[in-house]
Amino acid sequence: MSSLNPKIDQTIKILIDKFGNNFTTNKGIRNTHSKDESWHHPSIPDGVVFPNSNEEISEILKICNEHKVPVTAFGTGTCLEGNVIPTSGGIVVDMEKMNSVLRVSQEDLDCTVQARVTRKQLNDYVKDLGLFFPIDPGADASIGGMAATRASGTNAVRYGTMRENVLNLTVILPDGRIIRTSKRARKSAAGYDLTRLFVGSEGTLGIISEVSLKLFGIPESISSAVCSFNSIEGAANTVIQTIQLGIPVARIELLDDVQMDAVNKYSNLNYPVKDTLFMEFHGTENGVKEQSQLVQEIAKDNGGKDFQWTTDLEERNKLWAARHDVTYASKALRPGCDIWATDVCVPISKLAECISATKKDLSKSSLIAPLVSHAGDGNFHLGFIIDRDNPNEIKEAEELNERLIMRALSMDGTCTGEHGIGIGKMKFLNAEHGEGVSLMRQIKNTFDPNNIMNPGKIFTP
Repeated sequence: MSSLNPKIDQTIKILIDKFGNNFTTNKGIRNTHSKDESWHHPSIPDGVVFPNSNEEISEILKICNEHKVPVTAFGTGTCLEGNVIPTSGGIVVDMEKMNSVLRVSQEDLDCTVQARVTRKQLNDYVKDLGLFFPIDPGADASIGGMAATRASGTNAVRYGTMRENVLNLTVILPDGRIIRTSKRARKSAAGYDLTRLFVGSEGTLGIISEVSLKLFGIPESISSAVCSFNSIEGAANTVIQTIQLGIPVARIELLDDVQMDAVNKYSNLNYPVKDTLFMEFHGTENGVKEQSQLVQEIAKDNGGKDFQWTTDLEERNKLWAARHDVTYASKALRPGCDIWATDVCVPISKLAECISATKKDLSKSSLIAPLVSHAGDGNFHLGFIIDRDNPNEIKEAEELNERLIMRALSMDGTCTGEHGIGIGKMKFLNAEHGEGVSLMRQIKNTFDPNNIMNPGKIFTP
């Protein structure tokens, strides 16, 4: 392969010499690494390399940094804002072979994994020890990618996000240095918090190769519940009151009527096509029963109907599988169309107001856009189902998305609760952080003066 850039050609030649079959310019493989699960247009890299170790990643970055060739780290490719699309071409570092669980400490409730280990793989590994890892974005994402995008999921209301559950990282910097951001201690006052700096950096400061994580004991008892409402305000207010009363709900997800219709059809369920809460409670048998009863009373006061709860494992798994499949369920509403997924997060007291205003916008729109919310922490998502070839639909989605985000920011919320900035939310970062973005640029320039690490993401240089 020959490109129009001699630096790229020279870099490719060096990588072929050093990595042999672990480096490729095969067009099919390059195409696979040109996109993620977002609606953004693909961009084909010049080559893909599959390292086996930290030392190999270090060597790759040294070579690319010397020749000023862009580098994009790639896990499972499940990002939703174009975070891993190699918009500047260059080399994709696929972490596929870095997929081992390195250490588990049952006594300390923690573990260390390589970046390409997925959340389901980790949970399968530790379940026989009576442990689990709670962060669960809809896809079976890689742990490294989840750290890089500061991922979250349905359990965040009780167990937190990746920000709270990463203990330390091994990171390879653009100049090839291999650093460990901290020790395994649960707290430290030693120096700058480098771990938190890299969590959420979206591969723009270095490549995360190993992650140490908190683990939790599998609860003695788990129950799941479903309750439908006559209004989305009633469902949202139930969430707000549950959180404000300190009921330790593990999951509390809000699906609007459009999303419930899609879920019923796709997952062969028969729940009422109404605004609905999916909930889960963890604890002792008596504690779980008490939590369920308290939330049932709150729901009833807010117009909740047909409150159903179960401890049966098969029924619980079916419910949460349906919740995690909402993207595919939504897409099935308009075969041949794409999902433009977006998300915001607001203070919990503003959740009902923000969702209600958003639903009013959608009622005037020609687009189908199911709404689903990690309601317990004020985070909700829309999935615009659009015909990519229809400019009117794209324009309408852009306008609705901008109204949604500016509404959330006006409520002291954020333009993204868990998807990250990538390329899709770049225009809103200044509105959220103001002068703070200039400090982010300074940090980026300090770590990566040649701007090789995932360039064109989060903000412009």
